[in-house]
Amino acid sequence: MTRGTRKVAVAGVALSDCGRLDAVTPYALHAQAARRAVHDAGLDRSLIDGFASAGLGTLAPVEVAEYLGLRPRWVDSTSVGGATWEVMAAHAADAIAQGHANAVLLVYGSTARADIKAGRRTSDLSFGARGPAQFEVPYGHTLIAKYAMAARRHMHQYGTTIEQLADIAVQTRANAAHNPHALHRDPITVDDVLGSRMIADPFTALHCCIRSDGGCAVLLASEEYTADAAKSPVWVLGSGTAVSHAAMSQWEDFTVGPAAVAGRLAFERAGVHPHEIEVAELYDAFTYMTLVTLEDLGFCAKGEGGAFAAGGRLTTGGELPVNTDGGGLSACHPGMRGLFLLVEAVRQLRGEAEEGRQVRRAGGRPPRLAVASGTGGWFCSAGTLVLGRD
Repeated sequence: MTRGTRKVAVAGVALSDCGRLDAVTPYALHAQAARRAVHDAGLDRSLIDGFASAGLGTLAPVEVAEYLGLRPRWVDSTSVGGATWEVMAAHAADAIAQGHANAVLLVYGSTARADIKAGRRTSDLSFGARGPAQFEVPYGHTLIAKYAMAARRHMHQYGTTIEQLADIAVQTRANAAHNPHALHRDPITVDDVLGSRMIADPFTALHCCIRSDGGCAVLLASEEYTADAAKSPVWVLGSGTAVSHAAMSQWEDFTVGPAAVAGRLAFERAGVHPHEIEVAELYDAFTYMTLVTLEDLGFCAKGEGGAFAAGGRLTTGGELPVNTDGGGLSACHPGMRGLFLLVEAVRQLRGEAEEGRQVRRAGGRPPRLAVASGTGGWFCSAGTLVLGRD
C-alpha cells in the first residue's frame, strides 16, 4: 500500500456452507468461515490482532469476536451496505501498513433466506422512515424501485436496452454453471430473463439477485507473515472508497455511481490501468449494477456498458471475466455480499477455481491482476480494491 510502510497480503480466504441452510445460526456461519480462512492461510490464530465485522449483534463486532474467542486490539464495524467489506478491507490494509495491526480477520455470515422461510423476518427490507428516508418512504419507494428508476434513466439517456441488461444475467449464469456451490446453475436465455416475473419495471426476477444463506471470511496479514503462510500471497495493491447520497433527490446523476470515485482512487494508488485488469468481481444485486460499475471503473466509456458487456465478454472465457463464481445473480447472496467478491478474486489469482470457472490467460496461466468493487445501498457507497500476485 502506498500510504504505509508495510506490504499487505490476503493470506487466507474461505466460504462457509452456503445456499439453503435451515438449521444453522449466523454466528455458526461466522465461526465456520473464520476457521476455514485461518486454515487456508496456514497461520496460527494467535497472530490475529484485528477484527472487522458488521450486520450481526447489538455490539458488532464485539459480540462476534467474543463468539470466535478473539480479543482484538484493532476493530472495525463500518456498515455501508454491500460495499462494507471492501471499505473494511481498505481500512484494515491501511492499519496493517502503518503497524496498528498485524493480521486482521474480516468475517460475515447471514441466514437471510432461512429467516424469511421460518417467519423470523418479513420479506421486505426496510431502512426505516427517519432522516432523508421520510421524504421517500411514504410514496412506496423501495430499494429495488430506486435501482429500477436508475436503470430507466440509463436506458433513456444512452439507449441501453433491456436485452443488454438481460444478457448480463445470462452470462453470469453461464459462469455459475461451472461453480458446484452456486445455488442456480441451469442455463438461461435472454427470453427467459425477459419472461420472468416482473418485480420493479424494468426488472424481472432474473434481473435481481437471489436470496441465500451463507458466510465467508478473509484474513489480511503483514508481509512478514507470508513466508509462513500456506499459500502464495495475493497483495493489496490499492484501494479507494466513496459515498454518494442517501436521498435519491441528492443523487446528481443516476447513471454514475460512487465506484467512479472509489475505482479511480484504487487504480491510481495501485499504479494500474483498468485495461490491465484480467478478472473483475463486481457487486451485482441487479443487472444494472454490473453495467454501470463497468463504466464507472473505466472499462468502457459512460453509456457504452450495454454494448461492452455483449458477446460473452463477461464469461470466464471472455475478454473481461466478471463475477466468475456466478455472482449474486446466480451463486449466492446472503445480504451484504461484498466479502464474497474478495474471496473469489483471490481464488482466481491463485488459480484455485474449478475447471471451466478458472480464468486462464496466455500460456494457461491464472490472472495476475484483479479488481473487487462493492456497492452499498442504492449506489450510496462504494469500495474498490486492486489485488495482484507476484
